[in-house]
Amino acid sequence: MSEEESEATLARLADEVRKGGEIDDLVLIGIRRRGNHLAARLGSHLSSGHGADIPTGSLDITLYRDDFAQVGPRPLIGVTDIPVDITGRRVVVVDDVLFTGRTIRAALNELADFGRPRRIELCVLIDRGGRELPIHADYIGATVEVGKGERVVVHVPEEDGELGVFLESGQEAA
Repeated sequence: MSEEESEATLARLADEVRKGGEIDDLVLIGIRRRGNHLAARLGSHLSSGHGADIPTGSLDITLYRDDFAQVGPRPLIGVTDIPVDITGRRVVVVDDVLFTGRTIRAALNELADFGRPRRIELCVLIDRGGRELPIHADYIGATVEVGKGERVVVHVPEEDGELGVFLESGQEAA
């Protein structure tokens, strides 16, 4: 997916989120590292059409992973930033690629530590299939069939210097 296609997909996802329910109590929470940048882009699209800023935060799920013991002796733990009380609000969790569902499970566990939202929805730029848990996205930018040994890589300018989605050969992403 080129930069133009990626940006158009994010704009479409923002429209879908807008149509999916009230946005007066909406909070966007991106999963670090790329999900939080995508959440900020979605928030910009939503804010421009709404006339008010949409609260946008980030989750670092490192300590909530079910494979935490395998990460290594010194895992790199990032910042979780939830800018408002999420209790009673509509929360849309944003991630770059939905694969096994384990990242989302960890995010849901962490979110529970910050309150009890009225509703939690999931928005992903790419759904690549291969679920190991019964988790699905409410808003999907694109569904990509991925062959054995291939992986989907999302680039965002803040981390990678460009916006785009790429299919790479090599070890599958977790």
